[in-house]
Amino acid sequence: MGTSTALVAMAALFWGLSGGIGGLLMADGWDPFVVSFYRGAIGLLFVLAWLVLRPRGSGLANRRLWFWSAIAGLGVAGNFGFYFVSIGQGSVAVAVTLMYCAPVFVYLVSFALRLESPTALKWAAITVVMVGIVLLTRIYDIGASGLTYIGAGAGLLAGLSYAIFIFGFKYAAAHGSPQAILSIAFAVLAILLIWPADGHQIVAALNTPDWPLFAVLGVLGAGLSFVLYIIGLNHTAPAVASIVAMVEPVTASLFGVVVLDESLTGPQIFGMGLILVTVTALSVISHTARPPADLTIH
Repeated sequence: MGTSTALVAMAALFWGLSGGIGGLLMADGWDPFVVSFYRGAIGLLFVLAWLVLRPRGSGLANRRLWFWSAIAGLGVAGNFGFYFVSIGQGSVAVAVTLMYCAPVFVYLVSFALRLESPTALKWAAITVVMVGIVLLTRIYDIGASGLTYIGAGAGLLAGLSYAIFIFGFKYAAAHGSPQAILSIAFAVLAILLIWPADGHQIVAALNTPDWPLFAVLGVLGAGLSFVLYIIGLNHTAPAVASIVAMVEPVTASLFGVVVLDESLTGPQIFGMGLILVTVTALSVISHTARPPADLTIH
């Protein structure tokens, strides 16, 4: 494995761990939106430092950069918030796998906007993912699965939000640097998530014994991980990055089982496998058909 691929794998590992760390914090009674807020706010400090160190070509004077970066911020705010709501209403393994469906939403939006041509293969893959979602969430017997409808819906909304982030980031990338885009996006995230978050908990988190967990969550889940991923992706084939990104759901699921004592049934594990394999295949097909300059963040 080359250095660049290792950076992508490390970023995916950190994202996977962040789901488990968020689960630990919520098990201690912290509001999902407070957890999401600190993940993004600490990440903002990292990308701002990166912007200060690499200010050239930022594009901050370009209005389109601000517009599309704000769209990306809306997406990443929804992704973080809905992801942790889903974990709180179900499990880390289910939440992260539902979020991993983001490429499916990208395809559906692309079909609707006529940016992508639908094919029988793509529709078949999307259908397989939907079957996997039914098996994973046990939507047919949701009361017995330990997952609520809110949890299932929030997990899918996390994936949809990430699709919005991908589109925002992609269009912003034509007008400025990644560090400038992420700085604006995380600033928008912090502003948006402060509204639904518990204000008392936001203040209390600064002096809590759980603060080291908040700090690790922000550093690994939004700060260092995004920087490593973008640097690594610059010298890694997108198709390879899509496969390596499977480290995230696998890591998050193992964390949930080993640390949080979560469990999955046989059909749920099969459904998870259907989703992960199919989504990864879709990503590989998509990236193989596009020029290497097409940068997306998983």
